[in-house]
Amino acid sequence: MPSAFRLDNVTRRYGSLRAVEEVSFEIKRGEQVALIGPSGSGKTTLIRLLNAMLSPDEGAIRVFDSDLDTCDAGELRRLRTTLATIPQHLGLVPTLTSIQNVILGQGGSRGTLRSLRDLLFPSRADALEIHTILDRVGIEEKLYTRVARLSGGQQQRVAIARALFQHPAALLADEPVSSVDPARARDTVKLLGELSAEHGFTLCVSLHDLALAREFFPRLIGMRKGRIVFDGAPDELGEEDQRALYDLSDEEMMADA
Repeated sequence: MPSAFRLDNVTRRYGSLRAVEEVSFEIKRGEQVALIGPSGSGKTTLIRLLNAMLSPDEGAIRVFDSDLDTCDAGELRRLRTTLATIPQHLGLVPTLTSIQNVILGQGGSRGTLRSLRDLLFPSRADALEIHTILDRVGIEEKLYTRVARLSGGQQQRVAIARALFQHPAALLADEPVSSVDPARARDTVKLLGELSAEHGFTLCVSLHDLALAREFFPRLIGMRKGRIVFDGAPDELGEEDQRALYDLSDEEMMADA
C-alpha cells in the first residue's frame, strides 16, 4: 500500500522548545491512526506538520508523493486542498449557516471570487451535495441553521461535513471531541472511522481519551515530550507503555494544567 505520510527524523522548534523531536513514521493510504499522549506532547504540532501548515526545522516530510521541502507555494496550496483538517475548536464561523460553513471547505480550491459567490448564492448542485452529506452525519434538517444556534455535538457534525465536502485524500482531526460529553464523543469518533472506510480517505485523529483510541483505531502512535514512545496496535499497549506516556513529572503536570 502506498504511503499517505512519511516523516524522516522530523524536528520542529518554537524558540528553544522542541515541540516535535526526531520523529519518523509512515502512515499508509486509507489507514486509520490515533495520536495519543498528554497535553503538550506535540500532537497538535504534528498534525500541523502533516497538513503542510508548518515546515520542519530538520528532517523531511513526504505527503502523497510530494516532498514538502521541494514544493513551491502553488504546489503546497494544491496539496492542502486534498488534506481536510478539523481543528480542536472546529474553526466554524458562528454567524454563518451550516451550508455556508460547509461550502468554505472548498474555498482553497475554488478561489476568492467563486467562493464568495458560492457562499452568498449556493448552487443547486452544492446544496444537494451538502444536504446529502449532512444527512449522512445526522443533521440534514440544520442545513440553513446558523451555527451559533447549534449544540456542540451538531457543530462537530458541521465540521465533519465541511471536511467531507472537500473530498479529501486524508482527514486530520485535532482533539475533535474535547468539548462534548462521552456519549457524543464516542459517536463522533465512530462516525469518523465509518466515513474513512466508506470514502477511502486516510484518517489521523489526536485524542486525549485513550479508551476511545483503543476502541476505534487499529493503530496508535503515542507521543511524549515531542517524541514517539509507542507505535502499534491497541492490544500491544501495555501498562509499561501507558506509564511511559502518562506518568507525568510535577513540572509536566503544572504545564499540562
